[in-house]
Formats: sequence, structure tokens, C-alpha cells
Amino acid sequence: MTKRKAQPKDSKEQGANGAPAVEAGRDTSPRSSFSSKHFINREISWLEFNGRVLEEAQDKTTPLLDRLKFLSIFSSNLDEFFMVRVAGLREQAFQAGAPQDRNADGLPALRQLRKISSATRELVAEQYRCFNDAVMPSLRENGIEIVQHSDFAQDPSVDEYFRDTVFPVLTPMAIDPSHPRHRYHNRALYVIAKLRRRSGLGPRRMLGVVQVPLVLPRLVPVASDKLAKSRFILLEDMIADRLPELFGGFEVETSTTFRVTRDSDIAIIEQESDDMLRLIEERLRARRRADAVRIEISIDADISLIDTIIEQEQVRGGAFESGQGYSEVYRIRGPLDLTGFNSLVKLTGYEHLRDKPANPLTPRGLRRHGEDLLAAIRRRDILLHHPYDSFDSVVDFVNLAATDPQVLAIKQTVYRTSGDSPIIRSLIAAAEAGKHVTALVELKARFDEQANVAWARQLEHAGANVVFGFMDLKTHCKICMIARQEDDNVRRYVHLATGNYNPTTAKSYTDMGLFTVDNEIADDVSALFNFLTGYSQGHKWNKLAVAPNHLQNRTIELIEAQTRRARKGKSSRIFAKLNSLVDPRVIEALYHASQEGVPVDLFVRGICSLRPGIEGVSENIRVRSIVDRYLEHSRIMVFGEGERAKVFLSSADWMPRNFYRRVEVMFPIESPGLRRRFMNEIIPAYMNDNVKSRELQSDGTYLRAKPKDSAQYYRCQDELHQLNFDSAQQSKARHYRE
Repeated sequence: MTKRKAQPKDSKEQGANGAPAVEAGRDTSPRSSFSSKHFINREISWLEFNGRVLEEAQDKTTPLLDRLKFLSIFSSNLDEFFMVRVAGLREQAFQAGAPQDRNADGLPALRQLRKISSATRELVAEQYRCFNDAVMPSLRENGIEIVQHSDFAQDPSVDEYFRDTVFPVLTPMAIDPSHPRHRYHNRALYVIAKLRRRSGLGPRRMLGVVQVPLVLPRLVPVASDKLAKSRFILLEDMIADRLPELFGGFEVETSTTFRVTRDSDIAIIEQESDDMLRLIEERLRARRRADAVRIEISIDADISLIDTIIEQEQVRGGAFESGQGYSEVYRIRGPLDLTGFNSLVKLTGYEHLRDKPANPLTPRGLRRHGEDLLAAIRRRDILLHHPYDSFDSVVDFVNLAATDPQVLAIKQTVYRTSGDSPIIRSLIAAAEAGKHVTALVELKARFDEQANVAWARQLEHAGANVVFGFMDLKTHCKICMIARQEDDNVRRYVHLATGNYNPTTAKSYTDMGLFTVDNEIADDVSALFNFLTGYSQGHKWNKLAVAPNHLQNRTIELIEAQTRRARKGKSSRIFAKLNSLVDPRVIEALYHASQEGVPVDLFVRGICSLRPGIEGVSENIRVRSIVDRYLEHSRIMVFGEGERAKVFLSSADWMPRNFYRRVEVMFPIESPGLRRRFMNEIIPAYMNDNVKSRELQSDGTYLRAKPKDSAQYYRCQDELHQLNFDSAQQSKARHYRE
């Protein structure tokens, strides 16, 4: 088995194992008329996004436990950023002969790493100022407190917990010439100590290390006092104070906690193999041995301990005190890994410290009393807007298909799903019942590979046709199709979505889906599944735009159509809501549209490489980002105004990886009623937000919107909840009248 050199992470020159259907993956556009100064670096833009997440934690109007939640999200985001993006840049900067990304902004890899290092240190310092000086004191005032283990070391219940629960799990490891160096696990927390022998065997001086067990709660509860406070001890503090017991015969001179972040991106598989499942499992094992890309260590750590870890992990640690050069060591002023504090967010009895939960409602098209799901879909297209609409209808769709004797076949893509997925369970039940079940399980869904391998094994065992897509393309589209015998015909029911088939994230991500029986869309979906399972090609797409075939070209065509209208003096408009905007060709098309006078409104939650407000280039483009209680994940594109507007939803962002290295789908919203809902409700809600909206400036920074007074307070997520609630009340009133 031979292995070819990996392509750059954003290379456009990818193909699905040579399948001709991906021939559009190569960018043959003319040389850009715009210079690097017209583009914002994607990594710096991402850090700006994570800074907006941090702003939610710093905002005093955010409920206290939600502030802690945003601090946790900030840390989790930063972990993934280092494991993937920084790891890729590090390879380009320091590995001889490594392929280089061709960035529109022109920044070389090493310069990007230095900028990332500087910006990250500033953000992390702000994060811990917020944690130490604002959030933790406020939690203490509200009865939630982190206490020192030393204050409770003699408490019988604490001592019993350590001896009965913690001690049996711990493995103290000596680091000396006679013991191999321990391999630190990615993102695991460790306590390391300098030890001096008092008696017994062993070297006179040595290092000892203990992993903080992931299988135990990070926050150990302490019996509440009469004031009913919730008190917790950090597990790592408990372990650090008990080191003399763990290393009997040794005295602890100094100790600290540290954490290693490793390169965790599974490289694109380009080798021929008859067993992708086995290949992915091999890559998962290799991930555990990957290079370190970041060391986090306590601010008060002894310098000799820091030097030891730097030497062990072969990271760059020079001049971190002065901030000069490039260092991969980050000294933290507080507990490491604030994701471990997320358990406090769900504490019972503190509901007043969280955002008031809003219950998802039945989608509008499914509120007719006594009508079953499939009958409702036959009657008209149904739009789902999660989490305002319940995800139960999607779960019911697959479950009904599994139990309905008239359903002949179910075909579905699986990218990410929940741990105990009811949808996968229904697919398994359908296969066991003898229905024809085809599941396209994407094994390369980053950080969900292990779960997807497990689901694939179970589906195969149940008798489903399990397909893993292509070696070098991720299947990222979200589609499900049911084939049902009705009289003398087979009718196809289709669900297409912007987000994953995951009931858990559907409660906290904004996503959209469409139920339809439109024959042309069903023909396209059938053809897409045939391509995914059998390389079947030659289908002329009716209504779907599919990547990597022609999604990018179709997107640019729609932009250019508005540009031509503006050039002729006709009304024009472009609205797009995305997670990320990076693709240079699309950005240039938007610049040309702006130059012709097209008003362009972009809502880009995360990375945006487009630079708005440049005179003569992008003064007609406005870019905003909304960071709120729900993660804005839906992709909405509107071209034109009023009744002429073309509305699309998509699984894809406007990024090279979505256009060239993934199977994606953009699908139209054609129902006049649903289009009116977009134009009159959904888009105005985003446009009017003046509470959680930030506007991108031409220098790459963001300014937060500020309502002029309380009467003009407008928060789009609250408004969308209210619109949905009002619609439900109207439906209920109509039902009573009938």
C-alpha cells in the first residue's frame, strides 16, 4: 500500500478517487484583480470570532452560569483550533518540503503562527481575568464555590472519597533513566512534581507525573454547610496535595499542572484500500501519538518543570516570558482547561442563573389536528427552523419509515449524530425488519470518527447497506429519502437540511430543514445517492446544486445575475447567512457586485476573509456576526428582492473545502408561502438585531451593535421564538374555531 504526499488543507485540487463527477474541483478562473490587502487572514478572523464568544462571557447582562458556559466554549473552540489549524500551519512552517496553502491574504505560515500566538495570549489573559475576577466571585456570592483541598483534607468524607474512588484509579509514574518517558494524552490534565527521596529505593531526585483521570468528575463535591452552598474541590488539587502518599518515601519539592494539545487532524486519505473502516481506525490510533502543538501550564510552575516538558515534547518554548519569537508554551493564571467547569452550568437549584429555557414547538406545517406526518408533507412543503421548531418531527420521520409496512426503502447520510441516536436506532430497526436501508456514514467527520465507526459496525450487523463515501471527499450534505408504496406508484419523501441529524445539537444550534415530495428534487436526491454509492454520473441536476460538481459555479452565477441587474439599473440584492466566508472566487464576485451597486448583507458567524468598506471595492457590503445563546449554524442565501427573490438553503459554507473537498447540497425554497416567511420574518429578524450583532470593520475588527434605548432593544433569537409562539397560538385558535 503506497501513500502519496498529503495536499494542503485547503487545496482545490482534489478528486473522488478519480471519479469524473468531481472534475469541477479545479479552479480555472482568471487571475484575481484584487490584491492581498483586500482579504483578511482566515486564522486571525477565527480568533476574532472566538473573541466574540468571550465577549458573551464578559457581558454582565448574560446570566451568570451562561457566562461560565461561554468561557467553556471559548476553551473548547481554542483546543480544536490548535489541534487542526495551528497543527497545519506548524507543518507548513517547520517541515521541509511540506505543501503550502495559497492564501489570498498572502501571509506565510510562520508569520501567521506568530500572530496567532500573540493574539491567543491576549485572549486567554482576558478569559482568565473574566473567570478569576468576575465569574468566580459572582458564583461564590450565589452559593457556588471552588474551595481549596487543603482546607478539607481532614474531612472524613473527602478522605474517604480519595481512598475509595480516586486512589484506585491513579497511576503514579516515575520519570528517570530506568523508566520510559510517559506519553501524555491529548488534552488530558497531568500533575508533575520534582521529588526528593527520603528513604527506600529509587534515585535521590526524580520527576513524577500523575494523570488526572478523565473517568472521574473534575469537580469533587464537598458536603454543603448550613447555608446550603454548593462547594467543590478540583480533582487535580486533591491529587497534588496527596502526592506524598502516591510517591511513598519521596518528598515533593514543587509540583504543577500541565496539559498537552496534539495535532489531531486526520490527513485526507489518498491511498487505495478495500477497507476504509480499518484505515480510519488506524488513523485514530496514530492520532494519539501525534506531535504536540501547545503546552498549557500553571503560571506559578517551576521553570525547570517547564523546561523538562518542553524537552520531552520537542515544542518551541523560547522567549515566552518576553513575548518575543514564537513559543508553544502558554502559562495559565488559574485552573487549566475551563471546559471542565461546564458541569456547574447544569447544576440543579440554580435555574435563575441561566437563560430561561424556551420549549421548541411543532413546525407550522404539521399543526393540523389529526393529520399524520407523511400526509402533511404530501399536502405542501414544510420548513423546519430549529431550535424554534422541535426536532422530533425529523426523528418521527425516520421512525415512521422504519415501522410503516408501505415503506420500501430508506436512504440517509450520517455526518454527526448524538451518542444514543434515535435516528440510527430507527435505521437499525428498519434494516432488521427487512427494509432496504442505505446509510452513507462519513467516517472522516472530524472528532466524531470513533462514534461513526461504532455506528457503522452496528448498521452493518443489522443488515443495512453501509457506504463510506469517497476516500478524498467528505460527505457533508444532510439528506434523507423514504421510498413508499402508494397505490400503483412509489412516492419519495425527502428531508434536506443545513445541520446534522443530531437531536442534541438541534436544541442549541439554529438550523433549517425542508420536507418535500417534489419529484424533481427527489430525482436529484436519488441521483446523488447513486453517485455516493456507485459513482453513477451523467445526471442533469434539476434543482439541487451539488459540490464538488458545480456548487461554486452556481453560487457565482447567482451573484453575477444580481451584478448584471444592478449594471442595468434594475433592483438587486444579495443576502447570505453563513458560518464562514473564505473562498476567493466568491469574495471577488461579491466585490464586483458591490462595485456595480448591489447591496450585499452578509451574516457570517465565524471566519470572514472578505474585507468590507473599502472605497471602490466593497463599500456596498455589510458584514455582521451574531453570537448568542444558540450557535448560528444555518446557511441561507437570497438573491433578489420581493417576489422575484430566489431563496436557498445549504449544507455548505462559502469555503474552498466545501466547494472542492466535500459533497454538499444547496437546495431551493420554492413554496411562495415559505419564501414569504423568509422575506417577511426570518431575514428581517437578523437584519434588525441590535443586541447580539457585531459589524465587521475594514480593519478586521468588530463593533458591537448598541440599541439607542430600551424601546429599540431587538434580539433576533428572542424575536424568532416569539414569532413561532404567536404562529402556534394562531393555529390553536383556528383549531378551536373549526
